[in-house]
Amino acid sequence: MTGQPVVEIRLISKHFGEGLARVDALREVSLDVFPGTVIGLRGPSGSGKSTLLNVIGCILEPNSGSMSLNGELVYSNKWLRADLRGLRLEKIGFIFQSHNLLPFLNAWENVAVARVMAGASLAQAKARALELLTYLGIERRKNAMPGELSGGEAQRIAIARALANDPRIILADEPTAALDSQRAGTVMDMLRKVATERQTAVIVVTHDEKIFDHFDHIYSLRDGAIEQPQANAA
Repeated sequence: MTGQPVVEIRLISKHFGEGLARVDALREVSLDVFPGTVIGLRGPSGSGKSTLLNVIGCILEPNSGSMSLNGELVYSNKWLRADLRGLRLEKIGFIFQSHNLLPFLNAWENVAVARVMAGASLAQAKARALELLTYLGIERRKNAMPGELSGGEAQRIAIARALANDPRIILADEPTAALDSQRAGTVMDMLRKVATERQTAVIVVTHDEKIFDHFDHIYSLRDGAIEQPQANAA
């Protein structure tokens, strides 16, 4: 792999509690994720997957190490940016197991709200939302309310919302856990399209074995440490 990593982590550690109650959630984790790649994070419960995703998402502060996002050093034993909310809006899109669409907004409005939060006008945000819904092949459902969408449709809307501010990093936490094999494959195909065409780095936490062949690499975590990465042969 050549070029600059979009996510560059060096010796990141995170613990909770102190003394006998201390739990080491991450132990000197180092990881590079390059543009255009889709990687998976797997491991048993308590292995550190979600902790690592939340650190990359600038939601959880590590105890030590360094992290660069899209070429900017954002953490080096402390946060180097005061405005973490702005950092997340600028660089990162989030997708969750439960799509977390706002039930009182329709599909395009759910996408547009992320753009509005970043400072765009409603007209600009709507144009961007409709562009993304068309890009992901779900524009026909632009006026549907979340309760009228299938699980796969809702996840496509969630992917569009994650793309609203053109992030270089997409973080997805169990995005296919509630979907059958066909819909899970469709969602992963969408994430592959985003990674390839927009040169985005996509990081997916998953237990879902039916999507393992969609990853460029799968990193297994155990006891807070990354085991040998597996290149996908598919």
